[in-house]
Amino acid sequence: MSIVVTGATGHLGRHVIEQLLEKVPADQVVAVVRDEAKAADFAARGVRLAVADYNAPETFDGLFSAGDKVLLISGNEFGEGRVGQHKVVIDAAKAAGVALLAYTSAPRSLTAALADDHRGTEEAVLASGVPYALLRNGWYHENYTENLAPVLEHNAVVAAAGAGRVSSASRADYAAAAVAVLTGEGHENKAYELGGDEAWSFAEYAAELSRQTGKEIAYNAVTTEALTGILTGAGLPEPLAVVFAGVDTSIEKGELVVSTGDLSRLAGRPTTPLSEAITAALKG
Repeated sequence: MSIVVTGATGHLGRHVIEQLLEKVPADQVVAVVRDEAKAADFAARGVRLAVADYNAPETFDGLFSAGDKVLLISGNEFGEGRVGQHKVVIDAAKAAGVALLAYTSAPRSLTAALADDHRGTEEAVLASGVPYALLRNGWYHENYTENLAPVLEHNAVVAAAGAGRVSSASRADYAAAAVAVLTGEGHENKAYELGGDEAWSFAEYAAELSRQTGKEIAYNAVTTEALTGILTGAGLPEPLAVVFAGVDTSIEKGELVVSTGDLSRLAGRPTTPLSEAITAALKG
C-alpha cells in the first residue's frame, strides 16, 4: 500500500509530503509531479516519484495500485477544463481500485465562482463510487501574508469584504489534516469542513499588521467593482480578477467562517494564529 500525492511540489503538496515523512517510511510515499527535477529533494530522501500531468490522461495509466490512498490536490488552473483534469485522476483511481481518494475542495458554504470547479469535482468523485474523503479547505493565511509588499508600500489593506470574517489557517495546518486522513482509519465517505480556530476581520488584520510593523496600516473597504479594477490594473486578467473579488463578496456574507473545529481535531492541535503567520512573513 502506498500513499500517493498529486501536485506534490506545489505549496500545499510539499507540506503534505514533509509531514507524511514524519509518520510513514519514505518508500510508502509516492509524489506525483510534472517536473522530476523539482522533486529531487524528495527522491533523495527515498520518496518514490511518478511523472504525470493532469492534461495528459495516459500518464496516469497504471500509476495507482489497488489499496493505495490517494490525495488529489486541486489544480490551479481556474475555469474551464479544471474538473476534466481532476476526472483524469478520479478515473485512474477508480480503475485501480484505490482504498481512498481524498480531494482538497472548498467549504460547502462558499458560493463564489471559485467554488464551482470544486463542486463539479466532488460530484465526479461521488459518481465514481471510489471510497472518498472530501477535505473542504477554507482560506489560507498565505493568501494574504505571501504578498505583503503592496500592503506595506501603501500602508493599506484593500478588500471588498466589508466587516466579513475569515477562518483562515496555514497551509501546514491543512496539510496536517490531509496527513491524518491518509494515515488514519475510518475516514471513508466523509466530508470535513476545515477552517482555522479563530475568525478575523480585515480591520483586525490591518491592526495586527500595524502592531507588528509599527506602521499605521488602515483597512480600506472598497466595492467589488473597485477591487476588480484594482486587480486588473495590477495585471490580473479580468476573468480572474472577477473571481477573486467574488471571494470577498462571499467573505462579507460570512461564507468563509468555518466553525466546525474539524481542522484542529484532525491535526491534533490548535490551528496556527494569523498573528504567527504575519510574524513569519515579515521575517521572511
